[in-house]
Amino acid sequence: MNKLIFALLAGIGAIGAAQAQTTPQAYIGIGAATADNQTKDEYRVGAKVYGGYQLDQNWAVEAGYTDFDSQDFNRGATRGSVKGSGSYIAGKYTVPFNERFSGYGKLGVAYSERKYNDNLGVRINDTDTGVYGALGVQYKLNQNLSLIGEYERYGKDKAYGAKADVYTVGLQYGF
Repeated sequence: MNKLIFALLAGIGAIGAAQAQTTPQAYIGIGAATADNQTKDEYRVGAKVYGGYQLDQNWAVEAGYTDFDSQDFNRGATRGSVKGSGSYIAGKYTVPFNERFSGYGKLGVAYSERKYNDNLGVRINDTDTGVYGALGVQYKLNQNLSLIGEYERYGKDKAYGAKADVYTVGLQYGF
């Protein structure tokens, strides 16, 4: 009888420990995001901020914003600037490879905005909504802090400004 009680208590303890590891938690992150600029054909680093809520070990919901900054361009007699940003909301599915390293995918909706101004008087404010997707890896530095690297796709191809394909590296902090 004592062995049965001990086994039940050990089982309850193990279940409690497993639930403690998968307790829902919020997280925030910052990153450096880069995309090829269609207008200048060069990469430039912008800032990304995001936050999410981990529902269990695998599933999360996440929203983020990336500022692609303003870039000046010079094409012969045409001079001007382009500015862009993107935001998204997505479901996130994580697959742990071991205790520290995991991979993930995100799928959701992106909203992108681009502004174009030049010395010839052309002024364009363009927005679009499309599919957002990402593939990434995450490495836990400690219990709360992780290093992330990901490829993101913000909707459809853009005619000017930052392309839809974005590469991001950053830090994520879980509460």
